[in-house]
Amino acid sequence: MAAAVRSTGRARSSSRVTAAQTIGGYLIECLIESGVRDVFGIPGDFVLGFYGLLEASPLRVIGTTNEACAGYAADAYARVNGIGAVCVTYCVGGLSLTNAVAGAYAEKSPVVVISGAPGMAERRSDPLLHHRVRDFDTQLEVFGKITIAAVSLADPNSAFREIDRCFDAVRRYKRPVFLELPRDRVNTPAVHPHVRRRENPRSDPQALAEALAETAALIEAARRPVIIAGVEVHRFGLRAEVIALAERLQIPICATLLGKSVVGERHPLYLGVYEGAMGREDVRRAVENADCVLLLGAFMTDINLGIYTANLDPGRCVYATSEQLRIRHHHFHDVLFADFLRGLLKARVRPRVRRALRAKSPPRPWRPKPAAAMTSRRLFRRIDALLDERMVVIADPGDALFGAADLVIHRHTEFISPAYYTSMGFAVPAAIGVQAANRRLRPLVLVGDGAFQMTGQELSTAVKLGFNPIVLVLNNKGYTTERFLQEGPFNDIPNWNYHCLPALLGAGRGFEVRTEGEFEHALGEALASDGAFSILNIHLEPDDVSPALQRLAARLTRRI
Repeated sequence: MAAAVRSTGRARSSSRVTAAQTIGGYLIECLIESGVRDVFGIPGDFVLGFYGLLEASPLRVIGTTNEACAGYAADAYARVNGIGAVCVTYCVGGLSLTNAVAGAYAEKSPVVVISGAPGMAERRSDPLLHHRVRDFDTQLEVFGKITIAAVSLADPNSAFREIDRCFDAVRRYKRPVFLELPRDRVNTPAVHPHVRRRENPRSDPQALAEALAETAALIEAARRPVIIAGVEVHRFGLRAEVIALAERLQIPICATLLGKSVVGERHPLYLGVYEGAMGREDVRRAVENADCVLLLGAFMTDINLGIYTANLDPGRCVYATSEQLRIRHHHFHDVLFADFLRGLLKARVRPRVRRALRAKSPPRPWRPKPAAAMTSRRLFRRIDALLDERMVVIADPGDALFGAADLVIHRHTEFISPAYYTSMGFAVPAAIGVQAANRRLRPLVLVGDGAFQMTGQELSTAVKLGFNPIVLVLNNKGYTTERFLQEGPFNDIPNWNYHCLPALLGAGRGFEVRTEGEFEHALGEALASDGAFSILNIHLEPDDVSPALQRLAARLTRRI
């Protein structure tokens, strides 16, 4: 959809680069102008010159324990801030970063990836320089597959235009871009004065008008419409428009798992997360019995569809994203997602009088049973009673994510998880990115023991920066979701004393939790410890799963 949209090609927000401006300096200017305030990464000899410029700039450079963690942190930062950045060295740094960048691409998180590279002069005679793999363009070619734009800034004649092109792409598509900067080009000046030109894409007016007319007619005729709001509502800043549309037409709203917290979940029109059989039965019925489903910015992945247990009839759906627009079985091209949504808000739609939604009953008060063993169900019940407007929930893939789907998030963009790409190890470094982007938020990290063993060392960066996430390690001695799919000894992992990590790092507080009484005490202490991180080692039985996984198992059993 977006790729076919025409651009006027007009210069917008132009700035002239003087002959003294360098490639590296211009790249930093573009980062700052785009809203980046922090750059994550790890230095190396091929990028040290650019790191020197970063340190001298207004940007804060945040070093992490490894490149993958830098990528996860930049991804989460982008989800909160609107754009993020990560900077690493050539190949050993860049190729270590690829999984995190692939996840950002899959989930439309706008991250600017910068890598150093061997200088152009030192590449003569094709030497076997350290970090090199196969040939000098290998890293560039790899990132070409997992970013929306990948460029080398080797040629001063084109470098400034290529930087502009990448920043246009990251703004327009909300996906990562990759810029490779040879170390002898960092301080290379512009060959000719450069005037910045930004794309100004526009929808085809006739296609837009026809799409809006057809959608308005569907909504007017519908008795039981529903909106499913997805992750692109987050990424393109269209939350206010979606809520205004729902309120004007009195249409209930659901979210996808990837788009959870797209609206504050205490809104009277909010139903819950739609995820097929994994979701609540009342939400599933509301969506699958609807006679008009407006899918706005939603990617219908297998996870969002409850491992394909969802039942949506395309003949009743309007499917609008930045990449396509399909109204029932009609496909429209050259229509921007934002133009379609704003046009729909202005359209003359005469809504039917619809049955009012039931008022949401307040959550039952939490009363711990002090001697009772902790269970996944009770864990999430307690968390739901705990959440307030300062907290952002960060859920790692697995049962931590599935269980968190039922949590009630108070405001928008306060739930972060890689709910499509589902890369384990995301959550702890993501907490660093969240607090770097917004220090007022306090992350509540839900992470399985297997995922924590991958990236839990990133809490040392929290110590360095004075951040205070609360980390709940769901310790069931293995990979719970994998056990759910196929049992075997390969799902078992060593049992760490996670609560002892503060002694290793020299800061923070650790708690071992086996009972509800111990959990209540530890949670209270963690909330009161505002100056450093807290980690709770919560022992669960290996076969204990969340209500969401139990629902999926029951539904799949009936189908089979």
